[in-house]
Order: sequence, then structure tokens, then C-alpha cells
Amino acid sequence: MEDARFGFDAYHILLVALGGSLLVSYWLPHLFFRRAPAATALLMVCGMTGSLLFPDVVAGIDPTEHPEIWELAAEIVVIVVLFATGLRIDDLGGLRLWRPTVRLLAITMPLTIAAVALLGWSVAGMTVGGAILLGAVLAPTDPVLAGDLQIGPPLEGKEHPVRFALTTEAGLNDGLAFPFVYLALHVASAGTDPSVWLVEWITWDVLYRITVGTVLGAAIGWVLGRILIAVPAWNQVAAAGPGILVLAGVFLAYGIVELAEGYGFIAAFVAGLVCRRAEAKHKFHQRLHSFASSVENAITAILLVLLGSVMPSLWTHLDWGHTIIGFGLILVIRPLAGMIGLVGTELGLRARSVVALYGVRGIGSLYYLGYASTHVEFIDEGPLWALVAFTIFASTVIHGLTATATVEVLDREYAEAGPTEGESRS
Repeated sequence: MEDARFGFDAYHILLVALGGSLLVSYWLPHLFFRRAPAATALLMVCGMTGSLLFPDVVAGIDPTEHPEIWELAAEIVVIVVLFATGLRIDDLGGLRLWRPTVRLLAITMPLTIAAVALLGWSVAGMTVGGAILLGAVLAPTDPVLAGDLQIGPPLEGKEHPVRFALTTEAGLNDGLAFPFVYLALHVASAGTDPSVWLVEWITWDVLYRITVGTVLGAAIGWVLGRILIAVPAWNQVAAAGPGILVLAGVFLAYGIVELAEGYGFIAAFVAGLVCRRAEAKHKFHQRLHSFASSVENAITAILLVLLGSVMPSLWTHLDWGHTIIGFGLILVIRPLAGMIGLVGTELGLRARSVVALYGVRGIGSLYYLGYASTHVEFIDEGPLWALVAFTIFASTVIHGLTATATVEVLDREYAEAGPTEGESRS
């Protein structure tokens, strides 16, 4: 019998690599920076380094072969952070405060999808369905990796208009990108003739699913807020209940709405937003948000290391056209589409520039691509995964290294000057 006492199990090597990557990524920057930048890029670099040293360790998580793993992991992260994002918002403000968000969703996101899809088709040579999917996958800004740019936890403020716009955009566009994912699926399976799928897409994938996600999400959030905090009068859950109860809201809102064929991402954010309105100043919201953030940070960090680790296997699908699309999205398309979308809002030029520039790409894109890959077989699947992974990495470097310092400058300016006319919440 062969002696296996000194064998190295791939799973245990993976655990060592994950542990080392997490330690290095969160410890090392604090040795060199007074205010350490986001660790996201370093997590992916550590993952890449580990897979180059031990290439066989990550063979079982290749996204082109096992997209369902990435779909499930990213799904959990996104729904938890969307509910937590809804909990963050202290003050809903008025229509004026929401105007930048509405314009980002109604103008900037469709422009971004169209521009990326055009580049995918013309530069990368993708099929029409694959190009539309690429635009839909890369369109949403990410509520997970953009935490430094968003408003603070419940009752901690930092809700000036720039942070508010970035937070609410990220909270809603993950769900609102889904109709375009379904559009790509329709085109990939039925062809480009709109007479075959247009009516179904508009009535079912756009109107019905968005409405169900919004209405049911609000109803579940309202009920959850009442039973956890407000009703009955002698309710002790809010006083002593554990933060893990946030998962009740997350799973109920997402699961029920998905069973009803609505958009669970929209429901998760709206449920958190409405749940917060029950005794909005109650400190229980802080406990719920703190637990959700801990879950989200842990799974996100692991997912980023694993994403970095599979990037070397995707390099064979990456070419100059993909880098043009990735950098073009981050440095040209999103900033330009953002500035166009924000024309006519009350935000000043600098505030508009920050909102337009910091459209962080991340975990939501992994979910959408994993979801699409498990439903329809795309000819461009390898290049799609390679391009999305590259774009997320580029975003973590460009945005992660600069976001904290940029928003701190805006925080100081806002604190010193106070809300300008048009930025008031009245």
C-alpha cells in the first residue's frame, strides 16, 4: 500500500493560500499607508500568485466549466449587501435628492450597455447576443466593492449627495440590469428578429418582474420592520435579538420574489430600505447592518482571491480588444455616460465628476455572467469570463486605490461648506 502520509491535498493547499492571501491583503497595506487603500486589488493579486505557484489547486472552480459555483457565491454576497445598503439610508430625502439616481439609472446605464455591447460586437468580434450580455453584465455599479464611496452605516450619516447617488444607484442597478440579461438570452436563443421576443421581453421581463420585485420587496420589508421592532409594544427582539436576523429579511425577500418570478435583487434592496423606516433611529438597525457587513466582507474577500486565482487560466481568451473594452468602460464610457446622465441635476461639476468616474465594477457582474452561462450556452463564454474578470481587476486597481482619498476630500468640503442650494434635502 502506498504511503500517503506526506501527500499534499489540493483542498488544504487552497485553504493555506486563502489564509495567506487574506492576511497579506489586509495587513500589509497598513504597514506602508497611514490610510490604507481598499484591499480588493491585492486580494486578486494574491490569488493570481497562488494559482501560478500551484496551478492544479483551482482546476475545479474554472468559471467556464463550473459557472454555477460563481453564480451561487456571488448571489449570496449581492443579496446580503443589497439589503444592508437599504438599511444604511438614514434619510430618504425628497425628489431632488433622488434625481441624480433616477438619471443614472434611466440614462447612464442604458447608454453604458449600448456602448459596451457595440464595442463587444465590433472590437472583440462577439455575437450579438454575447455583446448584449457583456453590456448587461458590466453595466451595474457594484454595492459590494464600492463601500468606501457610499453613505455610512445606519445612524452614522455621511449622506451628502455624492455618496447618496452612488449608494442608491448601486442598490438599484443590480436589479435593473436583469432585463438586459434576459434580452441577451432571448437574442442568443431565438435570434435577432424582435418580432419573436419583443412583446414577451417588455411585458414579462421588464414590466412584470420589476413591479413584482418592487412591490413584494416593500411589503416584506414593511412586515419585517414591524415584527422585529415595532409590534407588539412589548417586543424585546430589537433590544436583545441577534444581528443574524438580517438574513431572515434577505432570504425571505429574495426567495419569495424569485418564486413569484420577480427580480430578487430589487426586492432585497427595497426590503432593506423599507425595513429601516420602522423606528428609523433604533440602534437595532446597526446590529443588523453590522452582521450583514461581516458576512459580505468575508465572502467577498474569499471570492476575490478565487477570482484572481482563475485569471491565469482565462488569459488565453484575453486579447487587445478586451483590454480596450475594459479600460474604455472604466475610463471613457462610464465617465462620459455618467456626465450625460447627470446633466440638469443640482450637483456641482466636481460632484458630478466623482459620481460619473466611480462606477465600480465587481461581484454583481460575476453573478450575471454565471446566471447566463447556466441558462444558455454562449459561443463567447471564454472571452466573456476573461473580459469580465479583467475589468473587475482593473476597476479594483483604478477605483480601489483612489476612492478613499477622493471621497474624504468631498466629505471635508461638504462638512465645511454645508449643503449648497439644490443639495438640500428639503
